[in-house]
Amino acid sequence: MIIREIIASSPTIHTAVQHFIDLLVSSPYTISTETLDALIHSENSHLFLAFDEAENILGMLTVGIYYSPTGKKAWIEDVVVDDIARGQGLGEKLVQHAIAFVKSKEVSLLMLTSNPTREAANRLYPRVGFSRKETNVYKMSL
Repeated sequence: MIIREIIASSPTIHTAVQHFIDLLVSSPYTISTETLDALIHSENSHLFLAFDEAENILGMLTVGIYYSPTGKKAWIEDVVVDDIARGQGLGEKLVQHAIAFVKSKEVSLLMLTSNPTREAANRLYPRVGFSRKETNVYKMSL
């Protein structure tokens, strides 16, 4: 298995990303070619896909990096593994890859959120070094 940062889109990449979005979200969302291109070409966003030896795409993860007055920070978002590859440690490999990537960018704080119903993910994150932060997360759909 190899994890690559995606630097150019293709129909195969687009189809895979849409597949992972469908696995991840409960409300339908279609990623446009323009949105995927914007993500891939954004200086602050980094899309990683996991490939097997046959070049099948088995997992996805995004890292966002930004500056605030309190330092350089990063978020891990949209971690998802294909149904056929679950239970094989791929999620952990994706997260470990993201951690190493963020460290190489000299980021002072790495964060993520996880839906409480995602039991496997919520066991994974403390195992790889994340601690649970007591906070409220708010959202506003615009």
